[in-house]
Amino acid sequence: MAEAGTLETPRLILRPPVAEDLPWLLAAMNTEPVMRHLAGVRTAQEVEEGLAADIAAFAAPGGHRRWTVWLRDGEERVGRVGLFHVRSPAAPPALQGQREIGWTFAQSHWGKGYASEAARAVIALAFAGPALPVLYSQTSTSNAASTRMMRRLGFTFRPELGYVDPDYPPEDNPTTVWSLDAPA
Repeated sequence: MAEAGTLETPRLILRPPVAEDLPWLLAAMNTEPVMRHLAGVRTAQEVEEGLAADIAAFAAPGGHRRWTVWLRDGEERVGRVGLFHVRSPAAPPALQGQREIGWTFAQSHWGKGYASEAARAVIALAFAGPALPVLYSQTSTSNAASTRMMRRLGFTFRPELGYVDPDYPPEDNPTTVWSLDAPA
């Protein structure tokens, strides 16, 4: 039986974040290639504070969820996938507070389908009772891999919701917004 908050797929286990994830986050996830479309590498303190916030939010009712994604054998972390609330002050009012999905994976695990597999598990959870009517995802046209993945997952491009986010460099603007309706 899986621990509370854990999701499982054929190849992956999505576990709630724990303090022991920090060394892996610093070594495998806080790298230039991984953080390229996420406003860049952060300081060790920022990574530690972010992890603490993720742990606290996961325990709070209605908080965001950012799972650490492990290979099924439980020996290796490969990435993170999360279900958040859109909180950028630059986002249009219609998008503020809406639920969004996002993912990041260690570069050594790119191109193996892990991000899509993990995202599908989180999408299924988001659309389970009480179901969300719609789920959003955001990126920029500069992030071709995430754009392709959103299309594969069935998201629809929503140009009317795109916006310029001052927290990101010009090459990662504007933010592109995608949506996925709950299954009928």
